[in-house]
Amino acid sequence: MFTVTKPYPQEFRDDVVRVARNREPGVGLDQIAKDFGIHFTTLYSWMKKAEEEDGERPGGAAVASAELREAKRRIRLLEQENEVLRRAAAYLSQANLPKMMYPLVRELAGDGIPVTVTCRVLNLARQPYYRWLTNPVTDTELAAAYRANALFDAHVDDPEFGYRYLADEARDAGQGMCARTAWRLCSANGWWSAFGKKRGKNGKKPGPPVHEDLVQRDFTAEAPNQLWLADITEHRTGEGKLYLCAIKDAYSNRIVGYSIDSRMKSRIAVAALNSAVARRGEVVGCVVHTDRGSQFRSRKFVRALNGHGMVGSMGKVGAAGDNAAMESFFALLQKNVLDRRTWTTRQELRIAIVTWLERTYHRRRRQDALGRLTPIEYETIMTTPATLAA
Repeated sequence: MFTVTKPYPQEFRDDVVRVARNREPGVGLDQIAKDFGIHFTTLYSWMKKAEEEDGERPGGAAVASAELREAKRRIRLLEQENEVLRRAAAYLSQANLPKMMYPLVRELAGDGIPVTVTCRVLNLARQPYYRWLTNPVTDTELAAAYRANALFDAHVDDPEFGYRYLADEARDAGQGMCARTAWRLCSANGWWSAFGKKRGKNGKKPGPPVHEDLVQRDFTAEAPNQLWLADITEHRTGEGKLYLCAIKDAYSNRIVGYSIDSRMKSRIAVAALNSAVARRGEVVGCVVHTDRGSQFRSRKFVRALNGHGMVGSMGKVGAAGDNAAMESFFALLQKNVLDRRTWTTRQELRIAIVTWLERTYHRRRRQDALGRLTPIEYETIMTTPATLAA
């Protein structure tokens, strides 16, 4: 049994506003509110707040004082300085590349960070830099630095990835290279997979999984918030891949939490879990069953589970049947949304996913396993109104 104790997750609010702003002609806000299971006044207030934040409606954001504008300017300056330090640390860690900082200054300038800010943070004189621009390093050296930067960023985000996966991530970031080039750069800098073969060690194998398999392919629950299933899927768009992490309650097959991102890092799994907890309320003791993906093995995700008083569970390596209930949901999503057409932008696909999920899957698609009821109808009928979640 569970009660409503927390507000709607911010990602859910943003998605509802996106759908409302991109609705088809003739579709009113009242219909959008009904499709997503919220009150009309709630949606109206979200729309109003979004317009104020975007400066489209007179409000607190539109008539910000000079002090607020100055604070924003200083925050932007601090963010630029932090980005300079982060990129400089990555650049200096590349042992096989020359340690001239001017290429980094030019790269940051291309990303919108003023040369004055970069030179001040790195304690460089501007005049020598401008003289260097007339006779820079070779294009080959600069290309190698760009590629190494992209590989380093991917390795920091996902230390479990080997050089082939790092090359894929670098390619998505705009730095394409062959597998041999990626191996050479990773080998020179010691960027090996955390779960790969140990170099120069005693060849120990990776340790046991983070959690034991507590489900054993029995994807049933007698009450809400007893067993949740989680997994991640991906789909290509004209702008690159879009990743969806979804969490399903085995009791009603309802997607209780999700997160959508352009990168498949541990944060997407943590965000989906926090979203589900925010919408469902009391979840202490709930079993969260996943595969052995690195996102679910990460310390951030395990820490989030422990913080909410939840219990982790994992299937075997390469055994798709150990999480078959989530695989079937993603197959349904693939058939009804992802493969229906070609998607130009990530936002276009994101709106389509959340619209199908909230409007069709939750409220219109009847399921045999639920007695020909929808997930929302099943929870409404089988759970007393006083204990229903949002």
